[in-house]
Amino acid sequence: MEISAAGRLEVRVTTADVGKRVSVRSLIEHGPSGEMFTDTVGVLTSWDNGVLRITRKDGESVRIAESALVAGKVVPSAPARRRGPAASYEELARVCARGWRPVESERLGDWELRAAQGFTRRANSVLPLGDPGVPLDEALTAVRRWYAARGLPAYVQTATGAHGTQELLCAELERRGWVREVTAELWTGALAPVADLGAEPSGVVLSREADEAWLARYQRKGVSEVALRVLSPRSGPSVWFATVPGGADAPAAIGRCVVDGRWAGFAAVEVDPARRRLGLATAVMAALARRALDEGASAAWLQVEEDNAGARALYDGMGFAAHHAYHHFRAPESSDPAGDGSL
Repeated sequence: MEISAAGRLEVRVTTADVGKRVSVRSLIEHGPSGEMFTDTVGVLTSWDNGVLRITRKDGESVRIAESALVAGKVVPSAPARRRGPAASYEELARVCARGWRPVESERLGDWELRAAQGFTRRANSVLPLGDPGVPLDEALTAVRRWYAARGLPAYVQTATGAHGTQELLCAELERRGWVREVTAELWTGALAPVADLGAEPSGVVLSREADEAWLARYQRKGVSEVALRVLSPRSGPSVWFATVPGGADAPAAIGRCVVDGRWAGFAAVEVDPARRRLGLATAVMAALARRALDEGASAAWLQVEEDNAGARALYDGMGFAAHHAYHHFRAPESSDPAGDGSL
């Protein structure tokens, strides 16, 4: 907090600081254990009618009455990273998009509208990297019309918590009644340490195709010809599938890796529930990481949901750390026919 020469706390943020990252202290009426103040750090996304709205790193929007402010200041746009490769949000967003391609896409200015008959939100949402070329309300109307024509709910994928992310767009979507769903995080890490985990993995089979055995272990709903086109793109980045045989009705473990320049993206790492905690997930990722290193990659990324404690502990132990959070905003009065919560 800013302290004046006289030793008093000062509010050094104004309406002109909307869009900047701030740290504020405010009064609270009923704090735990008699606490009188609370601190909030995030992007100042609006300051209207005596109320500030601050969007935290995880996407949570906090409203603070101007009259409750005790102190505040503008802070650096992004904190220093604890570990992992340096990367901008836009670079990672484009790499992730190339690694999970839709069946159909269309440009709206700098926005990409993506569809794959409902298979995962990532392949059926707008990626808004830049200006749509028209006013926001007009852009959102076009988005809703485009998805309605395909019998799909309208989703916009946004991100928070890193330099260049979309806190202001998140606030505008919330103001228009769009609903934030399925918040997750994108984590990054060095690739070589993953490849060095344990001895050379034996029993892990790598393939260019997702065969019937691999699909039998994959847990996403709606695996179809369309899903296979998303999972196994015929152009663009290099895709590998890993399988550990040994399950009764399906493999003991599976995984998927997309190699794209310096990046290797891991997904669909799943293990037979009866054979968890045996190191199979680690073996799968190590085998895929070795192959990615052979193809010239040096950095890694993956996506993990907020409530997946087991996966978060595994990836933290491998040296990964959160880079930013991302969210899918669903248009008001737009339902998800799949209903499976798929990213």
